[in-house]
Amino acid sequence: MKIAFLYPRWTGEYGLFGHFAKRNSTWMPQNIALLAAIAEQYGHIASIIDAQADNISEEDLVNQAIALKPDIFALTCYSPFFHLNTSLAQKIKESGSKIPIIVGGPHITIMKEKIAEQYPQFDYLFLGEAEQSLPNFLDSYQKGNDLSQVDGIIFKRKDEIIIGKPQWIPTTIKITGKTVEKEFALDRYPFPARHLLPMNKYRLGTVDGRTHFTSVHTMRGCPWHCIFCASDAINTTRMAMRSPRSVVDEIKKIQQDFPYITHIFFTDDVLTLWAEKHILKICNLIIKEGIKITFESSTRANLVEDEMVAQMAKAGLVRMSMGLETINTQMRDTMRKQVKLKDYTRANKIFEKYGVEAMNSVMIGLPGETLETIEELSDFLENAKEVKQANCSIAVPYPGTEFNQMAQAGTHGVKLLDKDFSEYLRYGKAVTKVGELTSEDLVKLQNKMFVRIYSKPWRWKPMYNKHGLIGFALLMLRVLRLWKQMLFDQKMKPILTHPKN
Repeated sequence: MKIAFLYPRWTGEYGLFGHFAKRNSTWMPQNIALLAAIAEQYGHIASIIDAQADNISEEDLVNQAIALKPDIFALTCYSPFFHLNTSLAQKIKESGSKIPIIVGGPHITIMKEKIAEQYPQFDYLFLGEAEQSLPNFLDSYQKGNDLSQVDGIIFKRKDEIIIGKPQWIPTTIKITGKTVEKEFALDRYPFPARHLLPMNKYRLGTVDGRTHFTSVHTMRGCPWHCIFCASDAINTTRMAMRSPRSVVDEIKKIQQDFPYITHIFFTDDVLTLWAEKHILKICNLIIKEGIKITFESSTRANLVEDEMVAQMAKAGLVRMSMGLETINTQMRDTMRKQVKLKDYTRANKIFEKYGVEAMNSVMIGLPGETLETIEELSDFLENAKEVKQANCSIAVPYPGTEFNQMAQAGTHGVKLLDKDFSEYLRYGKAVTKVGELTSEDLVKLQNKMFVRIYSKPWRWKPMYNKHGLIGFALLMLRVLRLWKQMLFDQKMKPILTHPKN
Protein backbone atom coordinates (compact mmCIF):
# COMPACT_ATOMS: atom_id res chain seq x y z
CA MET A 1 0.00 0.00 0.00
CA LYS A 2 1.01 3.61 -0.57
CA ILE A 3 0.81 5.94 2.45
CA ALA A 4 1.26 9.70 2.04
CA PHE A 5 2.17 11.49 5.27
CA LEU A 6 1.23 15.19 5.16
CA TYR A 7 2.64 17.92 7.41
CA PRO A 8 1.01 21.34 6.83
CA ARG A 9 2.74 24.70 7.08
CA TRP A 10 2.15 26.26 10.52
CA THR A 11 4.48 29.19 11.21
CA GLY A 12 2.07 31.69 9.69
CA GLU A 13 -0.04 31.21 12.82
CA TYR A 14 2.50 33.20 14.83
CA GLY A 15 2.16 36.45 12.88
CA LEU A 16 4.98 38.76 14.02
CA PHE A 17 6.78 35.78 15.52
CA GLY A 18 6.51 33.87 12.24
CA HIS A 19 9.98 34.76 10.96
CA PHE A 20 11.66 33.53 14.14
CA ALA A 21 9.36 30.51 14.38
CA LYS A 22 10.25 29.49 10.84
CA ARG A 23 13.99 29.92 11.39
CA ASN A 24 14.07 28.18 14.76
CA SER A 25 11.23 25.67 14.53
CA THR A 26 11.36 24.29 10.98
CA TRP A 27 12.36 20.86 12.14
CA MET A 28 12.17 17.46 10.59
CA PRO A 29 8.72 16.02 11.55
CA GLN A 30 10.36 13.28 13.57
CA ASN A 31 7.25 11.34 14.55
CA ILE A 32 6.00 11.20 10.97
CA ALA A 33 9.43 10.15 9.71
CA LEU A 34 9.53 7.30 12.23
CA LEU A 35 6.06 6.05 11.27
CA ALA A 36 6.98 6.28 7.60
CA ALA A 37 10.06 4.14 8.27
CA ILE A 38 7.93 1.59 10.14
CA ALA A 39 5.47 1.50 7.23
CA GLU A 40 8.38 0.81 4.87
CA GLN A 41 9.68 -1.86 7.24
CA TYR A 42 6.36 -3.68 6.82
CA GLY A 43 6.55 -3.56 3.04
CA HIS A 44 4.48 -0.46 2.31
CA ILE A 45 5.47 2.53 0.15
CA ALA A 46 5.69 5.76 2.14
CA SER A 47 6.04 9.38 1.11
CA ILE A 48 6.17 12.62 3.14
CA ILE A 49 5.27 16.15 2.11
CA ASP A 50 6.67 18.65 4.60
CA ALA A 51 4.80 21.81 3.64
CA GLN A 52 6.51 23.74 6.44
CA ALA A 53 10.03 23.07 5.18
CA ASP A 54 9.10 23.50 1.51
CA ASN A 55 6.82 26.51 2.17
CA ILE A 56 3.83 24.92 0.46
CA SER A 57 0.40 26.55 0.75
CA GLU A 58 -2.62 24.51 1.76
CA GLU A 59 -4.02 24.59 -1.77
CA ASP A 60 -0.76 23.36 -3.28
CA LEU A 61 -0.40 20.75 -0.55
CA VAL A 62 -3.82 19.33 -1.43
CA ASN A 63 -2.94 19.21 -5.11
CA GLN A 64 0.44 17.60 -4.53
CA ALA A 65 -1.01 15.08 -2.09
CA ILE A 66 -3.75 13.97 -4.46
CA ALA A 67 -1.26 13.73 -7.32
CA LEU A 68 0.62 11.06 -5.36
CA LYS A 69 -2.43 8.77 -5.67
CA PRO A 70 -1.84 7.01 -2.34
CA ASP A 71 -4.08 4.43 -0.72
CA ILE A 72 -4.02 6.31 2.61
CA PHE A 73 -3.39 9.89 3.74
CA ALA A 74 -1.82 10.22 7.21
CA LEU A 75 -1.74 13.31 9.46
CA THR A 76 -0.62 14.11 13.00
CA CYS A 77 -2.14 16.73 15.33
CA TYR A 78 -1.05 19.00 18.15
CA SER A 79 -3.76 21.12 19.79
CA PRO A 80 -2.72 24.61 18.55
CA PHE A 81 -2.56 23.42 14.94
CA PHE A 82 -5.47 21.00 14.94
CA HIS A 83 -7.47 23.45 12.81
CA LEU A 84 -4.81 23.30 10.10
CA ASN A 85 -5.21 19.54 9.86
CA THR A 86 -9.00 19.68 9.90
CA SER A 87 -8.92 22.26 7.12
CA LEU A 88 -6.44 20.21 5.09
CA ALA A 89 -8.51 17.03 5.50
CA GLN A 90 -11.69 18.90 4.59
CA LYS A 91 -10.12 20.34 1.43
CA ILE A 92 -8.97 16.86 0.39
CA LYS A 93 -12.52 15.55 0.82
CA GLU A 94 -13.99 18.53 -1.04
CA SER A 95 -11.72 17.76 -3.99
CA GLY A 96 -13.72 14.58 -4.50
CA SER A 97 -11.03 12.29 -3.15
CA LYS A 98 -12.27 9.00 -1.69
CA ILE A 99 -8.90 8.16 -0.17
CA PRO A 100 -9.21 7.48 3.60
CA ILE A 101 -7.54 9.95 5.97
CA ILE A 102 -5.99 8.69 9.20
CA VAL A 103 -4.84 10.99 11.98
CA GLY A 104 -2.98 10.61 15.27
CA GLY A 105 -1.01 12.72 17.71
CA PRO A 106 -1.48 14.04 21.25
CA HIS A 107 -4.62 16.06 20.50
CA ILE A 108 -6.38 13.01 19.11
CA THR A 109 -5.42 10.85 22.08
CA ILE A 110 -6.71 13.49 24.50
CA MET A 111 -9.98 14.36 22.73
CA LYS A 112 -10.82 10.82 21.52
CA GLU A 113 -14.39 10.31 20.30
CA LYS A 114 -15.13 14.05 20.31
CA ILE A 115 -13.02 14.26 17.16
CA ALA A 116 -14.90 11.41 15.50
CA GLU A 117 -18.23 13.03 16.37
CA GLN A 118 -17.38 16.53 15.15
CA TYR A 119 -14.92 16.03 12.28
CA PRO A 120 -16.14 13.47 9.72
CA GLN A 121 -13.27 14.39 7.35
CA PHE A 122 -11.07 12.07 9.45
CA ASP A 123 -11.82 8.42 8.72
CA TYR A 124 -9.66 6.73 11.35
CA LEU A 125 -8.20 8.15 14.56
CA PHE A 126 -5.17 6.68 16.32
CA LEU A 127 -4.91 6.67 20.11
CA GLY A 128 -1.65 6.51 22.04
CA GLU A 129 1.59 5.58 20.29
CA ALA A 130 1.09 4.29 16.76
CA GLU A 131 4.34 2.38 16.26
CA GLN A 132 2.53 -0.94 16.49
CA SER A 133 -1.09 -0.02 15.77
CA LEU A 134 -0.23 1.58 12.40
CA PRO A 135 1.23 -1.58 10.79
CA ASN A 136 -1.61 -3.64 12.28
CA PHE A 137 -4.15 -1.22 10.83
CA LEU A 138 -2.50 -1.14 7.40
CA ASP A 139 -2.40 -4.94 7.28
CA SER A 140 -6.06 -5.30 8.28
CA TYR A 141 -7.20 -2.52 5.96
CA GLN A 142 -5.32 -4.02 3.01
CA LYS A 143 -6.83 -7.44 3.64
CA GLY A 144 -10.34 -6.08 4.21
CA ASN A 145 -10.49 -7.47 7.74
CA ASP A 146 -12.75 -6.22 10.53
CA LEU A 147 -11.05 -3.03 11.75
CA SER A 148 -12.88 -3.15 15.08
CA GLN A 149 -10.38 -5.87 15.97
CA VAL A 150 -7.44 -3.47 15.56
CA ASP A 151 -6.38 -1.95 18.89
CA GLY A 152 -5.68 1.74 19.16
CA ILE A 153 -8.09 3.23 16.62
CA ILE A 154 -11.45 5.02 16.59
CA PHE A 155 -13.75 5.10 13.57
CA LYS A 156 -17.38 5.43 12.61
CA ARG A 157 -19.31 2.45 11.30
CA LYS A 158 -22.71 3.68 10.13
CA ASP A 159 -24.02 5.57 13.18
CA GLU A 160 -21.80 3.78 15.68
CA ILE A 161 -18.43 5.05 16.92
CA ILE A 162 -16.02 2.17 17.45
CA ILE A 163 -13.51 3.09 20.18
CA GLY A 164 -10.35 1.05 20.57
CA LYS A 165 -8.02 0.98 23.52
CA PRO A 166 -5.05 3.39 23.31
CA GLN A 167 -1.83 1.58 22.49
CA TRP A 168 1.53 2.19 24.15
CA ILE A 169 4.85 0.68 23.20
CA PRO A 170 5.93 -2.05 25.62
CA THR A 171 8.75 -1.21 27.99
CA THR A 172 10.21 -2.89 31.06
CA ILE A 173 12.06 -0.15 32.88
CA LYS A 174 12.38 -0.63 36.64
CA ILE A 175 14.09 1.74 39.05
CA THR A 176 15.52 0.34 42.28
CA GLY A 177 17.44 2.99 44.16
CA LYS A 178 20.15 4.06 41.74
CA THR A 179 20.05 0.81 39.78
CA VAL A 180 18.25 0.88 36.47
CA GLU A 181 17.14 -2.39 34.90
CA LYS A 182 15.88 -1.81 31.41
CA GLU A 183 15.12 -3.26 28.05
CA PHE A 184 16.04 -0.92 25.23
CA ALA A 185 12.45 -0.81 24.04
CA LEU A 186 13.02 1.70 21.25
CA ASP A 187 15.78 -0.32 19.59
CA ARG A 188 13.11 -2.43 17.90
CA TYR A 189 12.17 0.42 15.56
CA PRO A 190 14.04 1.61 12.45
CA PHE A 191 15.70 4.98 12.13
CA PRO A 192 13.34 7.74 10.92
CA ALA A 193 12.88 7.89 7.14
CA ARG A 194 15.03 10.96 6.51
CA HIS A 195 15.43 9.91 2.88
CA LEU A 196 11.82 11.01 2.35
CA LEU A 197 12.44 14.55 3.63
CA PRO A 198 14.20 17.69 2.30
CA MET A 199 16.98 17.39 4.86
CA ASN A 200 18.89 20.35 3.40
CA LYS A 201 15.98 22.63 4.47
CA TYR A 202 16.42 22.05 8.23
CA ARG A 203 18.82 24.58 9.74
CA LEU A 204 19.34 25.88 13.26
CA GLY A 205 21.42 28.63 14.84
CA THR A 206 24.24 27.39 17.09
CA VAL A 207 27.29 28.95 18.73
CA ASP A 208 29.05 28.52 15.38
CA GLY A 209 26.26 30.16 13.39
CA ARG A 210 23.40 28.58 11.44
CA THR A 211 24.01 25.02 10.36
CA HIS A 212 22.19 22.02 8.98
CA PHE A 213 20.81 19.83 11.74
CA THR A 214 18.50 16.96 12.50
CA SER A 215 16.74 15.66 15.58
CA VAL A 216 17.43 12.34 17.29
CA HIS A 217 15.50 10.72 20.11
CA THR A 218 17.42 8.66 22.67
CA MET A 219 14.80 8.32 25.42
CA ARG A 220 11.04 8.81 25.54
CA GLY A 221 9.15 10.09 28.57
CA CYS A 222 9.46 12.27 31.67
CA PRO A 223 8.65 10.84 35.11
CA TRP A 224 7.29 14.09 36.61
CA HIS A 225 3.77 15.57 36.67
CA CYS A 226 3.96 19.34 36.10
CA ILE A 227 0.49 20.87 35.79
CA PHE A 228 1.15 22.33 32.33
CA CYS A 229 1.94 18.93 30.76
CA ALA A 230 -0.67 16.35 29.71
CA SER A 231 1.42 13.63 31.32
CA ASP A 232 -1.48 11.45 32.45
CA ALA A 233 -3.62 11.95 29.34
CA ILE A 234 -0.87 10.89 26.93
CA ASN A 235 1.03 8.61 29.29
CA THR A 236 4.32 10.50 29.14
CA THR A 237 5.59 9.31 32.53
CA ARG A 238 6.40 5.91 31.02
CA MET A 239 10.09 5.70 30.19
CA ALA A 240 11.35 3.99 27.04
CA MET A 241 14.99 4.02 26.00
CA ARG A 242 17.35 3.23 23.18
CA SER A 243 20.75 1.65 23.64
CA PRO A 244 23.76 3.99 23.35
CA ARG A 245 24.98 1.84 20.44
CA SER A 246 21.74 2.39 18.52
CA VAL A 247 21.90 6.17 19.03
CA VAL A 248 25.50 6.43 17.84
CA ASP A 249 24.78 4.19 14.85
CA GLU A 250 21.97 6.55 13.85
CA ILE A 251 24.32 9.54 14.08
CA LYS A 252 26.84 7.75 11.89
CA LYS A 253 24.10 6.88 9.40
CA ILE A 254 23.06 10.54 9.30
CA GLN A 255 26.63 11.65 8.56
CA GLN A 256 26.95 8.98 5.87
CA ASP A 257 23.71 9.94 4.11
CA PHE A 258 23.80 13.70 4.74
CA PRO A 259 27.44 14.80 5.19
CA TYR A 260 26.41 18.45 5.51
CA ILE A 261 24.55 17.78 8.78
CA THR A 262 26.89 18.66 11.64
CA HIS A 263 24.47 19.40 14.50
CA ILE A 264 22.13 17.10 16.43
CA PHE A 265 19.21 18.11 18.61
CA PHE A 266 18.45 15.33 21.08
CA THR A 267 14.70 15.69 21.60
CA ASP A 268 14.61 13.92 24.97
CA ASP A 269 12.67 15.69 27.70
CA VAL A 270 15.43 15.02 30.24
CA LEU A 271 18.69 14.10 28.52
CA THR A 272 20.72 13.67 31.72
CA LEU A 273 18.28 11.38 33.50
CA TRP A 274 20.34 8.28 34.41
CA ALA A 275 23.31 10.09 32.85
CA GLU A 276 26.03 7.57 33.72
CA LYS A 277 24.06 4.71 32.21
CA HIS A 278 22.83 6.58 29.16
CA ILE A 279 23.98 9.94 27.74
CA LEU A 280 27.53 9.63 29.08
CA LYS A 281 27.84 6.24 27.40
CA ILE A 282 26.62 7.86 24.18
CA CYS A 283 29.20 10.63 24.61
CA ASN A 284 31.97 8.13 25.29
CA LEU A 285 31.15 6.33 22.03
CA ILE A 286 31.08 9.62 20.12
CA ILE A 287 34.54 10.50 21.46
CA LYS A 288 35.98 7.00 21.03
CA GLU A 289 34.80 6.70 17.42
CA GLY A 290 35.94 10.20 16.47
CA ILE A 291 32.50 11.48 15.47
CA LYS A 292 32.63 15.22 14.84
CA ILE A 293 29.31 16.79 15.74
CA THR A 294 27.83 19.45 17.97
CA PHE A 295 24.62 18.79 19.88
CA GLU A 296 22.08 20.26 22.27
CA SER A 297 19.08 19.14 24.29
CA SER A 298 16.99 19.76 27.42
CA THR A 299 17.27 18.66 31.03
CA ARG A 300 16.45 19.57 34.63
CA ALA A 301 18.81 21.79 36.63
CA ASN A 302 19.08 19.32 39.51
CA LEU A 303 20.40 16.68 37.09
CA VAL A 304 23.46 18.70 36.05
CA GLU A 305 26.92 17.92 37.43
CA ASP A 306 30.35 19.36 36.67
CA GLU A 307 32.12 16.20 35.46
CA MET A 308 29.08 15.20 33.42
CA VAL A 309 29.01 18.51 31.54
CA ALA A 310 32.78 18.36 31.00
CA GLN A 311 32.44 15.01 29.24
CA MET A 312 29.37 16.08 27.26
CA ALA A 313 31.12 19.27 26.12
CA LYS A 314 34.09 17.18 24.99
CA ALA A 315 31.69 15.10 22.88
CA GLY A 316 30.14 18.20 21.30
CA LEU A 317 27.53 19.70 23.66
CA VAL A 318 27.07 23.40 22.84
CA ARG A 319 23.66 24.30 24.30
CA MET A 320 21.34 23.01 27.01
CA SER A 321 17.82 24.17 27.84
CA MET A 322 16.19 24.02 31.25
CA GLY A 323 12.62 24.82 32.27
CA LEU A 324 12.96 27.48 34.95
CA GLU A 325 9.31 28.59 34.47
CA THR A 326 9.26 31.02 37.43
CA ILE A 327 11.39 31.92 40.44
CA ASN A 328 8.41 32.35 42.78
CA THR A 329 8.54 29.45 45.24
CA GLN A 330 4.80 29.36 45.92
CA MET A 331 3.99 29.21 42.21
CA ARG A 332 6.61 26.49 41.76
CA ASP A 333 4.90 24.43 44.45
CA THR A 334 1.54 24.88 42.73
CA MET A 335 2.89 23.72 39.38
CA ARG A 336 4.81 20.86 41.10
CA LYS A 337 8.16 21.96 39.70
CA GLN A 338 10.33 19.81 41.93
CA VAL A 339 13.65 21.55 41.29
CA LYS A 340 15.24 23.96 43.76
CA LEU A 341 16.05 27.46 42.55
CA LYS A 342 19.66 27.16 43.71
CA ASP A 343 20.08 24.29 41.24
CA TYR A 344 19.51 26.68 38.31
CA THR A 345 22.21 29.07 39.53
CA ARG A 346 24.61 26.17 39.99
CA ALA A 347 23.73 24.52 36.62
CA ASN A 348 24.00 27.79 34.69
CA LYS A 349 27.47 28.40 36.12
CA ILE A 350 28.60 24.88 35.24
CA PHE A 351 27.46 25.32 31.65
CA GLU A 352 29.21 28.70 31.45
CA LYS A 353 32.41 27.10 32.79
CA TYR A 354 32.53 24.67 29.86
CA GLY A 355 31.40 27.12 27.16
CA VAL A 356 27.93 25.62 26.84
CA GLU A 357 25.10 28.06 26.17
CA ALA A 358 22.46 27.88 28.89
CA MET A 359 18.89 28.47 27.76
CA ASN A 360 16.40 29.08 30.59
CA SER A 361 12.76 28.81 29.48
CA VAL A 362 10.14 30.63 31.53
CA MET A 363 6.36 31.06 31.47
CA ILE A 364 4.17 33.91 32.59
CA GLY A 365 0.50 33.52 33.42
CA LEU A 366 0.78 30.45 35.64
CA PRO A 367 -1.49 30.06 38.70
CA GLY A 368 -0.62 32.70 41.31
CA GLU A 369 0.95 35.09 38.81
CA THR A 370 0.97 38.81 39.64
CA LEU A 371 2.71 41.87 38.31
CA GLU A 372 5.20 41.51 41.18
CA THR A 373 6.08 37.89 40.35
CA ILE A 374 6.64 38.78 36.70
CA GLU A 375 8.82 41.74 37.67
CA GLU A 376 10.81 39.49 40.00
CA LEU A 377 11.40 37.01 37.17
CA SER A 378 12.28 39.79 34.72
CA ASP A 379 14.83 41.22 37.13
CA PHE A 380 16.48 37.83 37.52
CA LEU A 381 16.71 37.09 33.79
CA GLU A 382 17.77 40.61 32.85
CA ASN A 383 20.79 40.49 35.15
CA ALA A 384 21.81 36.81 35.02
CA LYS A 385 24.85 37.02 32.73
CA GLU A 386 25.38 33.26 32.79
CA VAL A 387 21.98 32.83 31.06
CA LYS A 388 22.87 33.39 27.41
CA GLN A 389 19.37 32.89 26.09
CA ALA A 390 15.96 33.01 27.74
CA ASN A 391 12.69 32.01 26.18
CA CYS A 392 9.56 33.62 27.65
CA SER A 393 6.21 32.11 26.68
CA ILE A 394 2.68 32.65 27.96
CA ALA A 395 1.40 29.59 29.82
CA VAL A 396 -1.24 27.79 27.77
CA PRO A 397 -3.91 25.53 29.35
CA TYR A 398 -3.60 22.78 26.77
CA PRO A 399 -6.31 20.10 26.86
CA GLY A 400 -5.46 17.13 29.04
CA THR A 401 -3.43 19.19 31.52
CA GLU A 402 -4.24 19.98 35.14
CA PHE A 403 -3.72 23.63 34.23
CA ASN A 404 -6.61 23.29 31.78
CA GLN A 405 -8.80 21.84 34.52
CA MET A 406 -7.95 24.78 36.78
CA ALA A 407 -8.73 27.29 34.04
CA GLN A 408 -12.01 25.59 33.12
CA ALA A 409 -13.10 25.54 36.77
CA GLY A 410 -11.79 29.05 37.49
CA THR A 411 -9.68 27.92 40.45
CA HIS A 412 -6.27 29.21 41.61
CA GLY A 413 -7.14 32.62 40.19
CA VAL A 414 -7.08 31.37 36.59
CA LYS A 415 -10.00 31.90 34.20
CA LEU A 416 -10.25 30.38 30.72
CA LEU A 417 -11.30 32.98 28.14
CA ASP A 418 -11.24 31.04 24.88
CA LYS A 419 -11.87 27.39 23.90
CA ASP A 420 -10.68 27.84 20.31
CA PHE A 421 -7.52 25.73 20.15
CA SER A 422 -6.19 27.77 17.23
CA GLU A 423 -5.71 30.60 19.76
CA TYR A 424 -3.64 28.37 22.08
CA LEU A 425 -0.31 29.89 21.06
CA ARG A 426 2.51 30.70 23.45
CA TYR A 427 3.57 33.97 21.85
CA GLY A 428 1.59 37.12 21.19
CA LYS A 429 -1.70 35.67 22.48
CA ALA A 430 -3.17 34.63 25.81
CA VAL A 431 -6.37 32.66 26.43
CA THR A 432 -6.51 33.11 30.22
CA LYS A 433 -6.94 35.79 32.83
CA VAL A 434 -4.76 35.25 35.91
CA GLY A 435 -5.64 37.18 39.05
CA GLU A 436 -5.79 40.84 38.06
CA LEU A 437 -3.77 40.28 34.88
CA THR A 438 -5.88 40.27 31.73
CA SER A 439 -4.92 38.42 28.56
CA GLU A 440 -3.89 41.79 27.09
CA ASP A 441 -1.68 42.45 30.12
CA LEU A 442 0.04 39.08 29.70
CA VAL A 443 0.89 39.78 26.06
CA LYS A 444 2.28 43.21 26.90
CA LEU A 445 4.27 41.84 29.83
CA GLN A 446 5.69 39.13 27.57
CA ASN A 447 6.82 41.84 25.16
CA LYS A 448 8.29 43.85 28.00
CA MET A 449 10.24 40.86 29.30
CA PHE A 450 11.53 40.22 25.77
CA VAL A 451 12.81 43.81 25.61
CA ARG A 452 14.44 43.63 29.02
CA ILE A 453 16.20 40.35 28.25
CA TYR A 454 17.47 41.07 24.74
CA SER A 455 18.44 44.70 25.16
CA LYS A 456 21.45 43.41 27.12
CA PRO A 457 24.64 43.51 24.96
CA TRP A 458 26.06 40.25 26.35
CA ARG A 459 23.16 38.38 24.74
CA TRP A 460 23.62 39.88 21.29
CA LYS A 461 26.35 37.50 20.11
CA PRO A 462 24.39 34.32 20.99
CA MET A 463 21.33 35.76 19.25
CA TYR A 464 23.39 36.78 16.19
CA ASN A 465 24.72 33.22 15.95
CA LYS A 466 21.24 31.80 16.36
CA HIS A 467 19.35 34.03 13.92
CA GLY A 468 22.01 35.20 11.44
CA LEU A 469 22.46 38.78 10.23
CA ILE A 470 18.93 39.37 8.92
CA GLY A 471 17.30 37.61 11.86
CA PHE A 472 19.41 39.55 14.36
CA ALA A 473 18.58 42.85 12.65
CA LEU A 474 14.87 41.99 12.81
CA LEU A 475 15.25 41.00 16.45
CA MET A 476 16.81 44.32 17.39
CA LEU A 477 14.22 46.20 15.34
CA ARG A 478 11.52 44.36 17.24
CA VAL A 479 13.13 45.30 20.57
CA LEU A 480 13.11 48.97 19.54
CA ARG A 481 9.54 48.86 18.22
CA LEU A 482 8.20 47.15 21.32
CA TRP A 483 9.97 49.61 23.59
CA LYS A 484 8.48 52.51 21.67
CA GLN A 485 5.01 50.96 21.82
CA MET A 486 5.26 50.46 25.56
CA LEU A 487 6.41 54.03 26.17
CA PHE A 488 3.32 55.41 24.44
CA ASP A 489 0.84 52.84 25.77
CA GLN A 490 -1.04 54.42 28.68
CA LYS A 491 -2.17 51.02 29.98
CA MET A 492 1.47 49.92 30.22
CA LYS A 493 2.55 53.09 32.03
CA PRO A 494 1.91 51.67 35.54
CA ILE A 495 3.90 48.59 34.59
CA LEU A 496 6.79 50.54 33.10
CA THR A 497 6.92 52.83 36.13
CA HIS A 498 6.83 49.96 38.61
CA PRO A 499 9.21 50.72 41.53
CA LYS A 500 11.59 47.97 40.42
CA ASN A 501 12.15 49.56 37.01
